[in-house]
Amino acid sequence: MRILFILSSFIIINLFAHAQESLKDKLKRKLAEAKERTTDQTIDKIIGKGEQKVDQEIDEAIDGKPKSTKKSTATTENDVQKTAETAANASTMKLSASSKFDFISGEKIIGFEDFKEDAIGDFPAKWNTNSSGELVSVTAGTGKWLKFGQKGIFYPEYINALPENFTIEFDMLVSDDLSAMQSGLKVIFPSLQDRNLTFDQYFTDKVSVSLDIHPDQSNAGTSNIFVIDNNGQNILNNDAKFAYLSSKVNRVSIWRQKSRLRVYINESKVWDLPRAFIPNINYSILFATNIFEGAAFLNNLKVAVGAPDTRNKLITDGKLVTRGILFDVNSAQIRPESGGILKEIANVLQENPTVKIKIVGHTDNDGVATANLELSKKRAEAVKTTLSSIYNIEANRMQTDGKGAAEPSEPNTSTQAKANNRRVEFIKL
Repeated sequence: MRILFILSSFIIINLFAHAQESLKDKLKRKLAEAKERTTDQTIDKIIGKGEQKVDQEIDEAIDGKPKSTKKSTATTENDVQKTAETAANASTMKLSASSKFDFISGEKIIGFEDFKEDAIGDFPAKWNTNSSGELVSVTAGTGKWLKFGQKGIFYPEYINALPENFTIEFDMLVSDDLSAMQSGLKVIFPSLQDRNLTFDQYFTDKVSVSLDIHPDQSNAGTSNIFVIDNNGQNILNNDAKFAYLSSKVNRVSIWRQKSRLRVYINESKVWDLPRAFIPNINYSILFATNIFEGAAFLNNLKVAVGAPDTRNKLITDGKLVTRGILFDVNSAQIRPESGGILKEIANVLQENPTVKIKIVGHTDNDGVATANLELSKKRAEAVKTTLSSIYNIEANRMQTDGKGAAEPSEPNTSTQAKANNRRVEFIKL
């Protein structure tokens, strides 16, 4: 009987313990679910805050600290305001850092490529190659990107002889596995008659200027330059280091002024060669690769006729039109590579302190007309603010206006035409 009692007691105790354990597990699960709901609600409330603030709010919700709704709302508005101010300040700092950037984008665009007219997976229809390549999407940048084949010649057939004063700009990316061996992306300026798919990218004796941009994976890279004269002699052969943003979009800017060549990567000058181009030679452009491993990508190629004499255009002619002030897509945020032309305009205004100007923004016809009009006005105002805050031009010397797409410089019938219509005018008052 005693044994039966002990056995019964043991069974009852185990059942009770099991019930307690089940209750404990259920409580834990309910608590976890409650915390998860609270966390989700908290995250919803604080969208737009910085990561640190999000973590703090989640921790407080899980810990069960009381929070008043009114206080939470006030804090959110505060933080949104601070986030916006921080972003604006960061952008101003970037533009400020580029204020020594002396590159000035050309006056009229003669070639523009963002591959909008081509399909993902295709090689662009207006280009030619002796290799392969395709348009792809990339995580580091927006739009379609031309992924070059690892070895070959590539060029836009619609760009022929270049003027003796021109600018070329493009966005560049390389894959994370790009090899340090062989080359990166080559930009070659051969004579127009020699620009073809049999051009020798390795040991040519044809008139040409060859530039190799070869990033590595340590936010740096090496650039090589070769110049072949009209006697087939290599008269310049050198290399230089440059800073490169790994896994990010990098901006390459090339500027020819007669015989002189300047090359910039991310607003930093890499080359400044006074005797690179030979007079009276019709140079053209091609790209080449000889990549051991990995890939190179290109987008937003812009070729333009060299910039005008800013001082003469604004002071004497009374009007300066520039496509060199660039903005983020559908935004009035000025991009850092606009620093060169902004600095040049500021210099003219500083040297002529009695001159007053009107800044007028223009867009292409993509999108809604009313939105384009408002955007053009905001962009003009952003230019005024930048000239005042960074380059110390008195705000009362500048008026602003925007025309949207109402006054195109040419019909919006092509990608190139639309690029020319996205412009900023400075009118002497």
